[in-house]
Amino acid sequence: MGGFLVGSWKNTWNLVFLTTTALTSATGYGFPFEHLLPSHIVGALSLVVLAAAMFALYGRHLAGGWKRADVVSAVVALYFNAFVLVVQSFLKVPALHALAPTQSEPPFAIAQLAVLVLFAAAGVTAFIRSNQWRLPTTPTRAAPTRQA
Repeated sequence: MGGFLVGSWKNTWNLVFLTTTALTSATGYGFPFEHLLPSHIVGALSLVVLAAAMFALYGRHLAGGWKRADVVSAVVALYFNAFVLVVQSFLKVPALHALAPTQSEPPFAIAQLAVLVLFAAAGVTAFIRSNQWRLPTTPTRAAPTRQA
C-alpha cells in the first residue's frame, strides 16, 4: 500500500504480498468444517481478488487499465486482511473482547467502519495516483548471435 500511495513500484514486496496473502487465504480451507462460515466467504473473496491482481500483474503486465485493476484488487485483498485482523483481535484480545463479546456491539462496528474508511481513502488515492507511476522497465533480451 505504501508503494501505491507514493507512486513507487515495489516488485519484490508486491510478489511477497500476493503470495503470502493467497497462501493465508487458501490455508483456511485445510481445516475440517461442517458448514460454511463467514471466514470461508472472506477467504474465497480474497482469493478471487488476488487472482485478479495476479492476472493484471503477470498476465497483462499492468498494460492499460490493468494497472488500475491491480491497484483495486490488491487494496481490496489487503482490506480483507485488515478486516480479519479486527475480527480476530476482538475475539482474542481480552480488553477488546470485553468491549464486544458477540461482535455485534458498537465498538466492533466502529472499528470495522474505521478500517473500511481508511482503506477506501487509501484505495481512492492509490487509484488516482496510479496514472502517474513509472513502472520499472525490464531489460530487453538481445537477439542470440551465431558463433562461428
